[in-house]
Amino acid sequence: MRVAIGTDHAGFTLKKDVIEVVQSLGHEVIDFGTSNGDRVDFPDFAAKVAASVQSGEAERGIAICGSGVGVCIAANKFKGIYASVCHDTYSAHQGVEHDGMNVLCLGGKVIGTELARELVKSFLQAVPVDEERYLRRISKVKSIESKNL
Repeated sequence: MRVAIGTDHAGFTLKKDVIEVVQSLGHEVIDFGTSNGDRVDFPDFAAKVAASVQSGEAERGIAICGSGVGVCIAANKFKGIYASVCHDTYSAHQGVEHDGMNVLCLGGKVIGTELARELVKSFLQAVPVDEERYLRRISKVKSIESKNL
């Protein structure tokens, strides 16, 4: 799987560990930056991750800022992007399995390295569940999305 990763300065400290986990699971990383801790704007990096997933260049994305909230808001502005902030492993896999989540958002100032590693593993190892009730709910979300663009 190809995984797009982007972070602002506040999430930069987690990026190396996140990339390491992604690669250790056998996935390819598309690194959209940032490349250091200098202050930058989170929407720029969330947009690169979201556009990569939206276009099919990447199958999933991981966006990181200070809280995870900013990148989540920005990524969700893209049609077909279903991003969520996760601070627990259940949400990280359940979001993929039941809700169609394709971008994991993390808060570099909120979680530590070990939790970030576990969240990334949970997110990337999850497979969407092909059950009518989940597919129906995802379809309803997509209908809302198409009506409100």
